[in-house]
Amino acid sequence: MEEQRKVPVIAIRELKKTYPGADGEVKALDGVTLEVREGEVYGIVGMSGAGKSTLIRCINRLDTPTAGDILYRGHSVLTMGNKQLLATRRKMGMIFQQFNLFMQRTVGRNVRYPLELAGVSNEQAEERVAELLKIVDLEDKINAYPAQLSGGQKQRVAIARALASNPDVLLCDEATSALDPMTTQSILSLLQDINMRLGITIVIITHEMAVIRQICTRVAILDDGKVAEEGPVNEVFVHTKSQAGKRLFGILPESPDEDPGIPALRIVFDGASREKPIIANLIKQHGVLVNILSANMKHIGGKTYGQLLIETPKDEEEKQLVTRYLTEQGLTVKEVNAQ
Repeated sequence: MEEQRKVPVIAIRELKKTYPGADGEVKALDGVTLEVREGEVYGIVGMSGAGKSTLIRCINRLDTPTAGDILYRGHSVLTMGNKQLLATRRKMGMIFQQFNLFMQRTVGRNVRYPLELAGVSNEQAEERVAELLKIVDLEDKINAYPAQLSGGQKQRVAIARALASNPDVLLCDEATSALDPMTTQSILSLLQDINMRLGITIVIITHEMAVIRQICTRVAILDDGKVAEEGPVNEVFVHTKSQAGKRLFGILPESPDEDPGIPALRIVFDGASREKPIIANLIKQHGVLVNILSANMKHIGGKTYGQLLIETPKDEEEKQLVTRYLTEQGLTVKEVNAQ
């Protein structure tokens, strides 16, 4: 049993996918390798055209890769026969950007559809539908039609339908990109609750950094069909190495147009000092006047992260004092335009 737990729920190995194009082959995926572990919320993020949607459609073989392999609990999805593949797909519920509901079916009958395909009895199906609509807080909409629902409600119906076959993985393909910010927050909170309460592993494809910051535990950044960076969200955010990561995660990008033009200290808050008024204490305790040039803070996983640019004190002793004090507080300090 312990060895089984160590096997990733999903393991993607050197996955490639090419399409014919007007000027030759187009590489949608170019050697993607990553693992999704039991019970985590795994984010795959990238700009438009990075290969995200192709990747998630390959996971349950809605699309067939050109090369490489995809393992579900150690078994290759690409070599499965129809019966085994169908059983595996039932364990991978999928949520789409445009909901994909049956407009002529009520909410209850939409949620019931996978149960009908599986041959579940009427009595059991009714009980399961009621249970699922309670989870997504739509019990009172069981007899409504999709046209009568808001976008957020439609996505909740889609989530309930995806849960109908008791999956252990939810694949979310841009599940919130068609929703307004408040509804997005609501749907992400629901997915987070499903992950924690039901223990379902979630894979989220998105181009929105807010989604990654709110819900994901680990993230892979896709760029031009390749994994540019991968790891825990906190680490990737604070210590971004790739250019794609800097474009997506960078709070204060280190680019020429962001150059303050004068000697400055770039201070990175890594989440450990959320409640400490560090700059205020620096001024109060040491009497150093701090000129803040720019700042940006974001919340990830219940912690505050950010970067702050302050003008470098002209006095060398003051500069050393400020650098030492900030470093002792657990912050990363880097000189910009050092003289």
